Amino acid sequence: MGLLDSILGAVNGQAQNAGGGGGIASIVSMVSNNPQILEAVTHMLGNDGAHGGLGGLMAKFEQAGMGDVIQSWVGTGQNQAISGDQLSNVLGSDALSGMAAKMGVNPGDLAGQLSSVLPGLIDHLTPHGQAPSAGMGNSADLMGALSGLLRG
Repeated sequence: MGLLDSILGAVNGQAQNAGGGGGIASIVSMVSNNPQILEAVTHMLGNDGAHGGLGGLMAKFEQAGMGDVIQSWVGTGQNQAISGDQLSNVLGSDALSGMAAKMGVNPGDLAGQLSSVLPGLIDHLTPHGQAPSAGMGNSADLMGALSGLLRG
């Protein structure tokens, strides 16, 4: 679990240095207030998830004509924003509705929350501007790493 440990260490260091105005600190706050987001994120980014991990998610963005958006999150420049409606178009309404139903939330609310969390989270999970060649690990490992971030 070396990759996840190093990612978690980097994210924890950034969270402690983030101060009060956004960045990883705001992500931690949102996830703390909406723990169901953690399940959705690990479902999306885990190599064993429905989208095939970060690489599969990037391919979905490309297919939807929004590859530049997710690439900005992975890259080292400014993150482009995405709306809940745009994210719903990328993921597909059936996939989003399925995730929302499992979590007992409204699909529109889930899309809005994910659109707020994903850009910064993916940015912090790819600190060198590239997606890890082996992906982010499976959902359970990713859940453990992200849960540790919230406790740390």
